[in-house]
Amino acid sequence: MLKIVTLPLGDYQTNCYILFAEGSTTCAVIDPGFAPELVLDRVAQLGLCVEAILLTHGHFDHVGAVEAIVRATGCKLWMSESDWSQFANPTTAFFYPLANCDFTEVWFCEEGEIIRAGGLRFDVLATPGHTHGSVCYCCEDAIFSGDTLFAGSCGRTDLPGGDWETIQSSLKRLRDLPGDYRVFPGHGEGTTLAQERQYNPYLR
Repeated sequence: MLKIVTLPLGDYQTNCYILFAEGSTTCAVIDPGFAPELVLDRVAQLGLCVEAILLTHGHFDHVGAVEAIVRATGCKLWMSESDWSQFANPTTAFFYPLANCDFTEVWFCEEGEIIRAGGLRFDVLATPGHTHGSVCYCCEDAIFSGDTLFAGSCGRTDLPGGDWETIQSSLKRLRDLPGDYRVFPGHGEGTTLAQERQYNPYLR
């Protein structure tokens, strides 16, 4: 059974998620944007080790604690290659700040990829629009939507890598998924896909 611990971190209150299966000794961390010490302390309190970091996209408010956690734990880092390439672009360095980090392992996830960490299976959905390489992670009955889908809203597209027509297509893709899911966004309160289909104007 999927266990989820949510840590809203930093001035932007970025939702960092610690995920693990019941009985597992390892976990996955999605979008550790700030305060690596808080993330690592909470992981330790849970009696877990970080097996992998999964990034929904590469913007600064979602990656700020990545380097410290990778160095402290030796965990894998998963993200889209498209957003990783932005870290080397000086024109977008403010928004994509991992350019000077020397990671021994970066694993690039693509559409249809299956990632296993924390005793769980994560299915990767490519959902570009907020950034070129934005992805969502599906795990059991949950979708971790990053800054693609929010409760009652969607991600902005006026930052580097954003495109309004592209995110509209990604939102329609999420809308048309079969069944219902709990939705855990990059900022703000959680929701459900059924609720967003009914009330979110960007999913109509």
